[in-house]
Amino acid sequence: MKLKSLIFGIIAICFCSCEKFLQIGPPKQSLVQSEIFKTDELATTAITGIYSQMALTGYASGNGGSISVITGLSADDLVGYVTTLNFYENDIPTTNTTITTLWQSPYKSIYSANAVLEGLSSPNGVSEPIKAQLRGEALFVRAFANFCLVNLFGPVPLNLNTDYRIMAVEPRSSVDVIYQQIVKDLREAEGLLPENYVTTERVRPNKSAVQALLARVYLYNEDWANADKYASMVIAKTATYKLVAYDDIFLKNSQEAIWQLVPTAGGNTADGSVMILTATPTFASLRPDFVQNAFEANDKRKAAWVRTYTNTTGTYYYPFKYKVKTSSTISEYSMIFRLAEQYLIRAEARGHLNQLSSAIDDIDQIRSRAGLSLIKNINPSISQSNLLQAIENERRVELFAEWGHRWFDIKRSGKADQILAPIKAKWQSTDQLYPIPSAEITRNKSLVQNKGY
Repeated sequence: MKLKSLIFGIIAICFCSCEKFLQIGPPKQSLVQSEIFKTDELATTAITGIYSQMALTGYASGNGGSISVITGLSADDLVGYVTTLNFYENDIPTTNTTITTLWQSPYKSIYSANAVLEGLSSPNGVSEPIKAQLRGEALFVRAFANFCLVNLFGPVPLNLNTDYRIMAVEPRSSVDVIYQQIVKDLREAEGLLPENYVTTERVRPNKSAVQALLARVYLYNEDWANADKYASMVIAKTATYKLVAYDDIFLKNSQEAIWQLVPTAGGNTADGSVMILTATPTFASLRPDFVQNAFEANDKRKAAWVRTYTNTTGTYYYPFKYKVKTSSTISEYSMIFRLAEQYLIRAEARGHLNQLSSAIDDIDQIRSRAGLSLIKNINPSISQSNLLQAIENERRVELFAEWGHRWFDIKRSGKADQILAPIKAKWQSTDQLYPIPSAEITRNKSLVQNKGY
């Protein structure tokens, strides 16, 4: 009972917000931190608690405030309704509660990761192998959360410790500085984490998860050679990662999974809960023009991943990547990184490097599973620009309604205005960055609001 109480206290402290931390104060924080890092077991609980919190609420959970849903509304994946019109219409008040969640939740992950890093750097009773593992995981979490923040909000405060006096006045760092820290954290984590998962599941990041995020980071920064390099590292691990049947991709511990989050006990993924329709939608559904125009004829993904719900109000399309809305038995885990994205990253990188034959091979891996004609057969002499457009199209239909891929893709390609202005009456170019919550600006006078808000 004493151990159980202590673990509960650890998790409570690790996930307190900065505001809550002000109430706790440094002495109590230091005392609890010293208890956490007395043993391997307790220290491990601190890091696994971060994943539990990510799956429970906030930006990563797939609930109403998740990146998958909200950015799908902002882009051209999803249609919004009564509760989500602000995002669908790209007209977001700075007081919007979902924006506050999208800002605060990654910072809670960062704060908790920083607390773990500080605890491991202080005198402690953690064994060296576990210390390396936990440090690697904490660095990875911090990098992942910063990646989400910088792509949602642009320049953001870079928090590297748990000192509330610094956090309270931390100004926004440039996008370049944020990415430099992300790469630094990931490169160190890569050297600390093992090739194999530390449990039988794929829920605690390993070296491949780090490499998958590095590949994405380098792609977004147009470092094509490194994007190719790191995606290739993951793809090469054929004994661990494979492209699987569409109905199996999002199952727990799928062979396509590189990193997943475990849903809360007694339920299934929140993405499934939110996106699968059993009544007239009040939150989100798929855009009809996407369903009707994005897929090539006979694309197996349309049959596997799109469903309709019809009642007296009309017919609605919805994503069916997750097959279970609610269940007492968890069969699916929330997917964060999967192998198909790595093939698409490498294809795009090699396309830009003018390695067209290799890029065609990668995109054809994805097209083959979809039952589509292979580019190497139907258009082996495809131009570089047409191949890059084909890769963009494949990302569109392979990764829709997942982790903001479409929203981030149209922004990094410079096509957001071209794509969204014709279909979004209120669209302005400044809408590509979300507003910083007004309460955060009130709290931290060093913050400056994004343009357009």
